[in-house]
Amino acid sequence: MTVVDRDPPAPTDLPAVARGDFPASFVWGCSTSSYQIEGAVHEGGRGESIWDRFCATPGRIRDGSSGAVACDHYHRWPQDLDLALDMGVGAYRFSIAWPRILPTGRGAVNEAGLDFYSRLVDGMLERGLQPWATLYHWDLPQALQDAGGWAARETVDAFVAYADIVTRRLGDRVKHWITHNEPWCAAFLGHLEGCHAPGLRDPAMAMQVCHHLLVSHGLAVPVIRARSPQAQVGITLSLHPQMPASDSAADAAAVVRHDGLRNRWWLDPLAGRGYPADAWALLGDQAPQVREGDLQAIAVPTDFLGINYYFPECVADAPGEGALQLRVVPRTGVPRTAFGWEISPQGMVDLLTRVHRDYAPGPIYLTENGSTFDDVVLPDGRIVDAERRSYLARHLAAAREAIARGVPLEGYFAWSLLDNFEWAEGYVRRFGLTHVDFTTQQRRLKASGEWFAQFLRR
Repeated sequence: MTVVDRDPPAPTDLPAVARGDFPASFVWGCSTSSYQIEGAVHEGGRGESIWDRFCATPGRIRDGSSGAVACDHYHRWPQDLDLALDMGVGAYRFSIAWPRILPTGRGAVNEAGLDFYSRLVDGMLERGLQPWATLYHWDLPQALQDAGGWAARETVDAFVAYADIVTRRLGDRVKHWITHNEPWCAAFLGHLEGCHAPGLRDPAMAMQVCHHLLVSHGLAVPVIRARSPQAQVGITLSLHPQMPASDSAADAAAVVRHDGLRNRWWLDPLAGRGYPADAWALLGDQAPQVREGDLQAIAVPTDFLGINYYFPECVADAPGEGALQLRVVPRTGVPRTAFGWEISPQGMVDLLTRVHRDYAPGPIYLTENGSTFDDVVLPDGRIVDAERRSYLARHLAAAREAIARGVPLEGYFAWSLLDNFEWAEGYVRRFGLTHVDFTTQQRRLKASGEWFAQFLRR
């Protein structure tokens, strides 16, 4: 974090965008996830998760940290919900830690864990915040990983049982459920690239994990509906618009191949089309084992699709590089976040338009959108994050454009309410609209959060 003695220059590219540009029913929210903010990993009967084990392995996390304390949300949740309320959002997206409910992933229920989330949900409702609950945001119980993890079919059954337990307890109050957050990341970052928990590098295993995540979604949806009959149920995908690195036919073909696993591998089966044939053919013997009835289960109707949008991808043909023979390359001369991600509001418009045109999933919610920059702290303690403020305003204008193009976009959740544990980056990267001092746990609204609050009040 940088400390300066004067205000940085104000952004000059803020578009004219107002809350009144959106439908009155549009849902405005912010998002968080359990392992990134809760802390208290040894309290309340919580069991070990794959991220606890991953963080304890030297060299896995950039700054050597973990989510053991994080934002201490487990103890400070009333304060954090007050922050969301004061910001003016009407919905709060959170995730439930599976090992806090079932310490070993199955078997005896930890009532203290259910009680925590019951109090949390009641706290949202008392403040007029809609609870949006995600059942799985990557923190698999380590005991299930020791038994094979998501590569084992038994984990699918364990997830459905977990979904049943949670929705039995909370389904009377939570009316929006998300089964999985970004299954692409759980499968590929965790089992192919090895940079996320559980830290494995096995292409065939990664594809089997993809399939089991989707099957578990499909089998959990009717269970959630039975326990929470008035609720809306969906899944959240991390999707990326694709562009070729050049005008060559080879690069254009590489885009199709990459899109096959990045986007269509998830969208096609959810839409009842099965896995894309071109991507399946490229996988060869690394394709997953699919049981009879699996594809029908995956295609269960849902009430909405959640999309997390961060950046587009530029793809070049690269013979000899893996099964897809391609490389994702950075474009030059484009603005980027501190993470190195390209900033492209137009990419978000293009993605939403494409998903609606090609799949018509019904209502779409942007369940995450946000940015990380090197925060600037002034002597008086203010955090003047002009770049994040600009990013937020430009992407809200893009959301408005997508609606004008006919996309049934019905909500926007900013990532994130708080600075938090950013997975393999530890505490190096900050996405929050609220600054967190991880030594004192002091919360301070950043300029971007102030701008968002003013936008919502207008």
